[in-house]
Amino acid sequence: MPIELKMPALSPTMEEGTLAKWLVKEGDDVKSGDILAEIETDKATMEFEAVDEGKIAKILVPEGTDGVKVGAPIAIMAGEGEDASAAAPKADTAAPAPPKAAPEPKADATPKAPPAPAPVETPPAPSAPAPPPRAEGDRVKASPLARRLAQAQNIDLSGIQGSGPGGRIVRADIDAAAGKASTAAPAGAPAAAPAAAPAFGGHLVMPGPMEQAIPHEEVKLSNIRKTIARRLTEAKQQVPHIYLTVDIQLDALLKLRSELNAGLESRGVKLSVNDFLIKALAQSLIEVPECNVAFAGDHMLKYSRADISVAVSIPAGLITPIIANADTKSVSAISTEMKELAGLAKEGKLQPRQYQGGTASLSNMGMFGIKQFEAVINPPQGMIMAIGAGEKRPYVINDSLQIATVMSATGSFDHRAIDGADGAKLMQAFKRLVENPLGMLA
Repeated sequence: MPIELKMPALSPTMEEGTLAKWLVKEGDDVKSGDILAEIETDKATMEFEAVDEGKIAKILVPEGTDGVKVGAPIAIMAGEGEDASAAAPKADTAAPAPPKAAPEPKADATPKAPPAPAPVETPPAPSAPAPPPRAEGDRVKASPLARRLAQAQNIDLSGIQGSGPGGRIVRADIDAAAGKASTAAPAGAPAAAPAAAPAFGGHLVMPGPMEQAIPHEEVKLSNIRKTIARRLTEAKQQVPHIYLTVDIQLDALLKLRSELNAGLESRGVKLSVNDFLIKALAQSLIEVPECNVAFAGDHMLKYSRADISVAVSIPAGLITPIIANADTKSVSAISTEMKELAGLAKEGKLQPRQYQGGTASLSNMGMFGIKQFEAVINPPQGMIMAIGAGEKRPYVINDSLQIATVMSATGSFDHRAIDGADGAKLMQAFKRLVENPLGMLA
């Protein structure tokens, strides 16, 4: 019996997806576990596996098709021992027959209509009396805007009949005069240079949409980019952000990292500064549980563990794989897991459980030389930590001005769920742990 392959729901929020690529073709034999297609969801590009064995009889949805609803048939598979051609739907039966055209009436089937009577000429309606001409020397009546437009376009106001109250010249009259001037040029005359855009209050006014003036191309948005745009817009519109920034000395952490990497070299583990920061944020959330929360309408969710979503840039946009239980894991375990998740993210092979959820996020742009920034909260989470670059700065140490490696960290907090004082406590805890990193290893 033919088997319908339907668009799967590859994430809890998925309602439709893009069938990005078919990895099989009609007539191919497939076994359970074979990868049939790549499907782009609202989160990532994921693989669609075969559950049954059989032969691909008919592909119903071509690759590259957008907006395929979850549950919609995308292919037909013939069962074991079935004829694939018999299982495929016939083209002439799949599509409904076009409706028959109505028969044309015969020439003598209906009596001819009598000829239409000749139109009766009606006298033209009297035109509205034109306003009396201005006497020579009279001041031209025009609005200030009309005067500026006329001056910018070299239009003589004395030759324009105003349509405003009392014969006053308004903007519409200037636009009409400009249109007449442009159409009155002889066909053989060279095109006049475009008039400079009028300046109002010292500001240059752009003459029309920018898209018409600047060479460009339209780039189709992926489902991931559409989701990013929608969620970020909702976050900034609906979540009241509060931002708190601290400067953190990194010298002790960098020294400890160097010593640990020397000891872990035989195991093939190399710790990054980001691995320590993930651990520090997780422990800070456990230490300040008032910030390990999510706003949920008429109640709040208070989490008992710290799952840290870490922002990873991929070609399609941004995704946040999760280090679960980061507060209880060693820094070396966090490092190994983070490398694996980042690799899967860049290959588009993350599973939903690996990027959905999380109690707080961390975004590090220090590798790009960004000194400080304010990240957008990823709802329903209650906070995100934005990490800037570590750099040599003048820094007061033991009441003396010295040179130290310092970074700026900014916490963005959902003010509906987290008070400023609680956010400040979390920033203090984060700073203390990073500046005294041995405390994270105990």
